[in-house]
Amino acid sequence: MVCSCQSHKQTTNGLLKRQFKQALQVPGIVPHTMQVYTDVFRICGNKLLRSHKILAIFILLCVIIVLLLVIIVQLYQCDCNSTNIAEVLSSESLVKQRNHVLCLIIPFRDRFDELLVFLTHMKVFLDKQNVKHHVYVVNQVDSYRFNRGSLINVGFLYISTHSPQCDFIAMHDVDLIPLNPQLNYSYPGDSIMHIAAPHLHPKYHYKTFIGGILMMKNTHFKLVNGLSNKYWGWGLEDDELYVRIKEARIRIERPPENLGTGITDTFKHIHDKTRRRRDMTKCFNQKEVTRKRDRETGLHDVQYERISSYSMSVNGSNAVILNVGLKCNRTVTPWCLCRPVGVKPVPPVPRVGEPNT
Repeated sequence: MVCSCQSHKQTTNGLLKRQFKQALQVPGIVPHTMQVYTDVFRICGNKLLRSHKILAIFILLCVIIVLLLVIIVQLYQCDCNSTNIAEVLSSESLVKQRNHVLCLIIPFRDRFDELLVFLTHMKVFLDKQNVKHHVYVVNQVDSYRFNRGSLINVGFLYISTHSPQCDFIAMHDVDLIPLNPQLNYSYPGDSIMHIAAPHLHPKYHYKTFIGGILMMKNTHFKLVNGLSNKYWGWGLEDDELYVRIKEARIRIERPPENLGTGITDTFKHIHDKTRRRRDMTKCFNQKEVTRKRDRETGLHDVQYERISSYSMSVNGSNAVILNVGLKCNRTVTPWCLCRPVGVKPVPPVPRVGEPNT
């Protein structure tokens, strides 16, 4: 009986061992175990990936916050006169603007009262924009009719030797005063900036108008050969300049339409029609000649004599006065002397300040 029991026990143990071995060899046992490990690695990888994304977003937010803080600190530390942050953000970089100097060229005759207003206003206006500038008033003292184009040419030649730091100019009427602080007098770059645009000028609104206030860099003024010297009397010299600019393929830009002001309040036009009669007389063949593109005269051949030059100061605003006598070739432009009855030569600007050397 004992032997029989032991034999049965051994048989049972052997059966269990065989069943265990067979269980280990059953298909799907090992793949199931690998699948468990794969699921574990996938879950851990997803958690790690989410952690990296959260870390990257956190770092990006930190960088943005630091940049904003730097910008805010620079705005509050800038040495500008304007405290309006919007104006600072919308204007060119102050550092970039400091590398440029504007020369205002004012063609002038018998407008001394207007000049006093102009000088006082423009210093404040341009200082608020941090525009470094010099003012040159080119006063015509000869007996010929007023020639705006030639006076601007003379002014440019003068600043080329006496103010080489100026790298852009504004041809500026003395009786047109900018009022809207958004009128930008900063360096125009590769474009020509017509500040007194047709949609803003008090009087002239045609599409090709570029008179009043026109700003360009010196190289562009040389490229178009300045202005024609044939326009004695009032008007049309800026229309001829428009053709020169278009032929040179230089882009003309103007202030945007949404300045908030229009033709009545963007500028102050201090022109008294009763006191300041415009010389619109046409004589000889003037009308015919001045309607054509002038390919003969310009910056390169303007004829003049510099009578005197001196500095003047008005309420802290400094200007250089150039008293010049233009010369006229009456064979080419006989209309330089057809003055309206009652108009006489004008004396130089009253002298204030020390003479220039």
